[in-house]
Amino acid sequence: MTGAASPGRGAGRNSAYKDSRPAQAGNSATPGRVGDVRRGNLALVLGSVASFLAAESDARPSRAQVAAATGLTKASVSSLVSELLDAGLVREIGVNRAGERGRPGVGLELSTQKGVLGLEINVDYISAGLVDLAGTLRFHKVMERQNSGASPEAVMLALSGLVKEAVDAASEARMDLLGGGLAVPGLVDTSRNTVVAAPNLHWTGVVLDVDRLLPESPFGMVLFNEANSAALAELWYGEGPRLRDFLYVSGEVGVGGGLVMDSELFTGPGGHAGELGHVVVDPAGPPCSCGGRGCLEVFSGLEAVFSAAGLGGQSLPGRLDLLRRRCAEGDPKALSAVARAGRSLGVALVSAARLVDLPSVVLGGHFAILGEWVIPALLESLEDHAPGLIAPDAVLPSTLDQSAALLGAAGSAIHSVLESPHIMMSAVDSA
Repeated sequence: MTGAASPGRGAGRNSAYKDSRPAQAGNSATPGRVGDVRRGNLALVLGSVASFLAAESDARPSRAQVAAATGLTKASVSSLVSELLDAGLVREIGVNRAGERGRPGVGLELSTQKGVLGLEINVDYISAGLVDLAGTLRFHKVMERQNSGASPEAVMLALSGLVKEAVDAASEARMDLLGGGLAVPGLVDTSRNTVVAAPNLHWTGVVLDVDRLLPESPFGMVLFNEANSAALAELWYGEGPRLRDFLYVSGEVGVGGGLVMDSELFTGPGGHAGELGHVVVDPAGPPCSCGGRGCLEVFSGLEAVFSAAGLGGQSLPGRLDLLRRRCAEGDPKALSAVARAGRSLGVALVSAARLVDLPSVVLGGHFAILGEWVIPALLESLEDHAPGLIAPDAVLPSTLDQSAALLGAAGSAIHSVLESPHIMMSAVDSA
């Protein structure tokens, strides 16, 4: 899968996904050391190459185009590009198009021989993916596994097996892995690699040694919230470039949300903004795993929908497939369960939209899979509670399927590479 937007921009506001745009030489508010300026300009040039590719999938900018875009001199850009070539982060390619004559110009593109890992732990599966710097998903594997109530050590051991397969795939493709990200369905403290609370996994205050999954990588592994990762994937690889401002709704056993504003992920000062699943939609409703009562999750989470539809006894994917079939066949109980989920989601979205002036919504997970039946009930709920607040054509199903959280975690790792390429220079110098 090729990204529709560069993961080098818009990674976050007030969050662990800080967007650190380096200033050009001479434009900084305070003068820096020569080394600091050069580091910033390396990131500026690499980010410019990524931006060209994001704006036009077949664009291969020349050094002159990069110089014009960044405001740096052609001589400076040539020197910086040489360093990026030596580090293996970019490569040169002829840019003459079909039918053109003459000597081909030399264009630049992000290297496909450097990549990152994207990993996900969810309630009923684990997954691993390999994404190159150009944003292409080169390897992807999902393993069904019951993780709810399982020990973190057992889950991480199983995940390490998938990581080995991804590392082997990278080796076969002669791709160097620079780092990666792991997405989990819960509140996380990225700075301490801690799952603060993941009610559907029954994990609280769990420290995950994520760096052991990919030891000695230049950028290491980082822990992320699953819904935030999926929102970033939507921003970079889905509808995000067109929407710019939207709420991504993650539908799994739990319900999560990721808020994107002005093409940046907003997570709040504590990193926990966007917890849509625990917005109260019925104060008299049943207890929720978070300790509250009447949360969206108890009406619109997968287990809640399955229970209302009378489905049990199979794996989650099996029950979801059966639910979809029964809806397609017009089964009243299945349709009623899905419609209730859509209406409850509408109530929560009205509250969110009132608070942050939310113009668009992207539905992921089972909300997208069941979109044919969820969306009409959702739109009816929106019209009942807040006519005209969110336009019907601004509610969209995601097209990223089960890879969304994984892609977002990987894209965040790519963002780190684009933001700090000097780390690769240090790795080359010490080799």
